Amino acid sequence: MLEWLKQPWPWYIAGPLIGLMVPLLLIIGNKSFGVSSSLRHICAVCIPANIPFFRYNWRNEIWNLFFVAGIIAGGLIAASWLSGPASVVIHSKLAEELAGYGVTNIRDQVPEDLFNWQSLLTIKGFILIVIGGFLVGFGTRYAGGCTSGHAIMGLSTLQWPSLVATISFMAGGFIVANLLLPVILKL
Repeated sequence: MLEWLKQPWPWYIAGPLIGLMVPLLLIIGNKSFGVSSSLRHICAVCIPANIPFFRYNWRNEIWNLFFVAGIIAGGLIAASWLSGPASVVIHSKLAEELAGYGVTNIRDQVPEDLFNWQSLLTIKGFILIVIGGFLVGFGTRYAGGCTSGHAIMGLSTLQWPSLVATISFMAGGFIVANLLLPVILKL
């Protein structure tokens, strides 16, 4: 009955649905789409207000926490009820290139050869997981938002900082994927 839900949705369906969130949030309550600010709201709830960065009325943004909870719940539902037994399919040339770097387990969304507890204790794993995670978090905070906030919401509302941030995200992604990642994977 729900077989069509078990397949990845094409870009021409998923993209417009994501894009429709922008006017919907603006019309409903003049809210901005983005996820990274929710971490600040969670910290403001949990950390005493003696830190100036967390001293604001987070209750005005509680909708964002429900939004993130919905993302998590939707992901759990999709993973448990809607996911099929099919594995990830990638191009044969990419599989060959990855095998050259020692990445052979490519059945899942994230290569288990790279992202597991044992890899965390290697130089390659530490760079990819810890340093990469730190750089993503730092970049998100430094840019004043994440890729979804800038590329979806910021560009659609013609924000100059969002254009600069999105260009920087894309350029950084191309540089890392094509220049740095091959070097790191050879470690």
